[in-house]
Amino acid sequence: MPQNTSVVKKNSTKDKILKVSTTLFSEFGYRATSMRKIAKEVGIRESAIYNHYKNKEDIFLEVAKGIFSSPFTKEELDIKESALKGKVFLQNFVMQYKLLTFDKNNENMFRLLMIELFANKELREQFMSEFHDKNVKMLSEAFFIMMQNSLIRSQDPMMISYEFLSTLFYIRLQVTLMRFDNNSANILSTQFEKHVEFFWESIKM
Repeated sequence: MPQNTSVVKKNSTKDKILKVSTTLFSEFGYRATSMRKIAKEVGIRESAIYNHYKNKEDIFLEVAKGIFSSPFTKEELDIKESALKGKVFLQNFVMQYKLLTFDKNNENMFRLLMIELFANKELREQFMSEFHDKNVKMLSEAFFIMMQNSLIRSQDPMMISYEFLSTLFYIRLQVTLMRFDNNSANILSTQFEKHVEFFWESIKM
């Protein structure tokens, strides 16, 4: 059955608002980006934005959800099948995380979100839900499957997930801080792979 044309157009406009807002937020910051500026870049009247989002914070939280989300989407990942690959699963996870870290728009938004976390309670809750809880849950499930199949030693899968994810987050923060001061972060580019190698050696059977 063909999709309703108005629904497709509405979704297309909403996607464009998100894309434009991500660019504007990353370039000018949250406070300097107005609804008027977003509407102008999208090519619609300012009043038309409110058909899709109730206010600027609503758009910002939607953008943040994408930045905080797991490197893998549910569509891309069959957790049971992927976890059975052991080290390869971790390498793929880290590679996607690394690509997000060095993506310019993603990096600028990550920097902005780190600032806004202290000012916005809903953003903090979203960070814990979208980044922390979902990633830890997914990794815990993967590590548990690895344990069941004797790929890694039996330990607390939640604790292993914390250990694995926290180092990635710290490397990402290092990259952001170095590039904020216009310093090259190339020296950190291999740290992601080194982390996987070190971590796998410490947990494998």
